[in-house]
This record gives sequence, C-alpha cells and structure tokens, in this order.
Amino acid sequence: MITASLILNIVVLIPVCLSLVLDLERVKKSAGIFTPARGVLLAMYMTIAIASGLLLFITDSKLVFALFFMQIVYKLLTPITVRTFKNPIVISNVFIAIFHSVTVFTMIQEGLLIK
Repeated sequence: MITASLILNIVVLIPVCLSLVLDLERVKKSAGIFTPARGVLLAMYMTIAIASGLLLFITDSKLVFALFFMQIVYKLLTPITVRTFKNPIVISNVFIAIFHSVTVFTMIQEGLLIK
C-alpha cells in the first residue's frame, strides 16, 4: 500500500506540475491565473513529488506517515478553503486523501509506526 500511495503521488504530480509550469489553459480554469499563491502550490507539489520519489528508495515508515498525514489533512481541508466540491483539484484531493488514509490505516494495523 505504501508503494502504491507513493507512486500515486508521483503519477499525479508530474503532469500537474508540468501543467502549472507551462501555464496551460486547463490549469487556469481550475487553479486560476499565475499568482504567487499558485507558485507556492507548485513548490509544495514539487516537494511532495520529490519526497515520494525518495521514499520509494529510502523506506522509513515514520517519514512516509508524516508525508501522508500532511497530505490527508491539507487535501481534506481544500473543499473548505476553496469553498466548493466542484473544482477538479478539490475532487482529486479528496480521492487521494481517501487512498492515503487507507494506506495509513494499513500501516497502523501492521504496526509499522511502533518502534
């Protein structure tokens, strides 16, 4: 499950980051025009993608848990902060948060966080 969640991050974030960098029209519809806030979002997405890639090779369950926990919280907060469930970013965030929640639950069940 851990590997699947890490790969999910990478598979989703590579095209998202490229779309943000290239300022594609579809990105403008869901994330708005380029602003400093969108630049911060890009930096956060790039950080998550890089961390996910590293954690595929450096398996540390506590670091994985920290990454997924942070993602779960911010992704579940996006419908509140964006004030809609209709935005494609919000929808994908909720689904990814659910997927990562299953991974975290599995990690806890398997005792991967106790040492």
